[in-house]
Amino acid sequence: LIKKGPFATSSEFENIFDEIMKAVSSVSHPEGSGQFILNPTRQASGVVPIKKNFMQSLVRNDWRLERRISITSRVKPGPIDAVKKLSDGRYFSVEWETGNISSSHRALNKMAIGLLDGILAGGILVLPSREMYRYLTDRIGNYAEIEPYFPVWKNLQIQEGVLAVVEIEHDALS
Repeated sequence: LIKKGPFATSSEFENIFDEIMKAVSSVSHPEGSGQFILNPTRQASGVVPIKKNFMQSLVRNDWRLERRISITSRVKPGPIDAVKKLSDGRYFSVEWETGNISSSHRALNKMAIGLLDGILAGGILVLPSREMYRYLTDRIGNYAEIEPYFPVWKNLQIQEGVLAVVEIEHDALS
């Protein structure tokens, strides 16, 4: 959605993005299967067990889980799933969607406020595809449902930062 300024092209960002993508790839379901397999029944697969490997992978790379960011607005948003402190003192954030579509909007808005306040250098929201969504908990946020709102975040007036949404998909149904 946004990729501006020196941080967006830095090796530090490349390393962070690589850590996030490796964490996504580390997700297996059922646990230890080496694949991401979902029950082919509508709304039959929970999202919390799926998120577990992702978070464990981030922690191994010095990410901190469930952290609040200090912002200047009057309303203090809830915690971010994971943040990593950067060399310049700012943070990079990542959210793995386990809530409804409203939660997806809140996650991107938290990151947007953090970018505007200069606390965050960037953030990534991980969302299931529309196909994958069918097999997860009812009304889970998904890429297709939030995509029409991308122009709102693309037009965020910042000089530097990264804001992205990563769409994930399952390997198989069983």
